[in-house]
Amino acid sequence: MRAIAYRQPGPIDRADALIDVELPRPIPTGRDILVAVRAISVNPVDAKVRAGAAPFDGRDERVLGWDAAGVVEAVGPEATRFKVGDEVFYAGDLMRDGSNAEYQLVDERIVGHRPRSIGFAEAAALPLTAITAWETLFDRLKVDDQPASGARAILIIGGAGGVGSATIPIARARTDLTVIATASRAETESWVRDLGAHHVIDHSQPMAPQIAALGLGAPAFVFSTTHTDRHLTDIAELIAPQGRFALIDDPASLDIVDFKRKAVSVHWELMFTRSLFNTPDVGEQGRLLDAVAELVDVGRVRTTATDTLSPINAANLIEAHRRIESTTTRGKIVLEGWEAQHD
Repeated sequence: MRAIAYRQPGPIDRADALIDVELPRPIPTGRDILVAVRAISVNPVDAKVRAGAAPFDGRDERVLGWDAAGVVEAVGPEATRFKVGDEVFYAGDLMRDGSNAEYQLVDERIVGHRPRSIGFAEAAALPLTAITAWETLFDRLKVDDQPASGARAILIIGGAGGVGSATIPIARARTDLTVIATASRAETESWVRDLGAHHVIDHSQPMAPQIAALGLGAPAFVFSTTHTDRHLTDIAELIAPQGRFALIDDPASLDIVDFKRKAVSVHWELMFTRSLFNTPDVGEQGRLLDAVAELVDVGRVRTTATDTLSPINAANLIEAHRRIESTTTRGKIVLEGWEAQHD
């Protein structure tokens, strides 16, 4: 099968940063399903792993990719959720070969049924960011359980990025929260408003005065998707006493002592945790993806795909990685389709 891989970690401007390779088609066992990949999307984690992580022990190359939509090609002997021919979408597992290949093995418990109202490319934009958004809102911040103080509102820092773009519509569809998103350019401000944000503030300026000017009170919930270390003092000032704070990025250090006087709880979200540790509730990811698909099909959540490249190959994937590393992308970059092979 065709795949895109790398053999040594490094910067994207290397000639062999990502290369087209041929690999054996895998065979499903246990609860795995084999998916014929139709479309993939690219996340910051792809660039992070490519830049710094060597291939798995004993392997010459590593295949990345943590977003895909495709068709079930085969199922393992213990698989019960899906049958051959089912159309699916999923984010996969950090410690297994990824979706940048014609065929991928994935545990059926972390797979959802593809939304029927959108195509494979649009569906491939959703899984990783939707899982991250859902787990942050409902498993980490527990937004359905309002703290004793604070406005029933959530501030989403980095609202136009992939995760922010998923969190805004899910919060609007599944909660009664007032959604405040941050954006620093006219283009991204328009994007987050279109996604459903009630209010937009500029994260390139002090945020606490902007929150106060809205007249809503201090938000009970804050979700930081990027540059958390830059905004930490501001967050400590603007969040409500006994509020809940979540983040997903990787600051070199994080001094949260300013949260103490307000008894703010801090929650780190990593959507790979359940599959990494095979937690008893790992199947929640498949169920929540099915719930997201239902929200898409009734028009409450939409794809966050903003650009589609075709076909799926090393050259286009390199371009997607370059754009992701620019940190100026809006929504998600998707790759769709494989070039026809000729005898």
